[in-house]
Amino acid sequence: MSTQTFTLSEPLYSYYRSVSIRDAAILRRLREETARHPLARMQISPEQGQFMALLVQLMGARKCLEIGVFTGYSALCTALALPADGRIVACDVSQEWTAVARRYWREAGVADKIDLRLAPALDTLDGLLAQGYGGSFDFAFIDADKENYRGYYEKTLRLLRPGGLVAVDNTLWSGRVADPAVGDADTEAIRDFNAWVHRDSRVNMSLLPIGDGLTLALRIA
Repeated sequence: MSTQTFTLSEPLYSYYRSVSIRDAAILRRLREETARHPLARMQISPEQGQFMALLVQLMGARKCLEIGVFTGYSALCTALALPADGRIVACDVSQEWTAVARRYWREAGVADKIDLRLAPALDTLDGLLAQGYGGSFDFAFIDADKENYRGYYEKTLRLLRPGGLVAVDNTLWSGRVADPAVGDADTEAIRDFNAWVHRDSRVNMSLLPIGDGLTLALRIA
């Protein structure tokens, strides 16, 4: 995991941020607080958050889904980019981590846009499908436990409308996916996921070397 685009050298990354990132103060403060967390490496990079917010605006998205909230930075980026009637269903299992998220969402004035559901995400996704929400979401972001990526992706595709977009984090895994000497469960799960999406004729896809690797898959069928 990486909190910045790991493929860039430090001087180039510093320059890149200086001419790219337009930082809202509340986003910067949330990143700084999260940086003190023992699992700070789970935080997405500011350039990735800004990029996803731009995607949401370009799509005119109103109904979004997030799987894996942590301290709420990615959901905050998305919520700030949504119109007043936009909504996010956000899935996580940690009351402790999402308490930080709720605090920043309230301060930013977007708490009413975010429906946080504390339960295993696969259960939440199944519940949404059972309630008839299939084919209704515009945008989704997956950034949770890697061994369930395939399951999250399959259920998310069913929830997306045709022309909807799913973004999946950590798909370059700080380069470990390309190292044949690395064979832990998370790395193998991401390799499997990457190969699966690459073959998936239901989507148009691209894997971008931003942050820790971000796969975009546009549902076409």
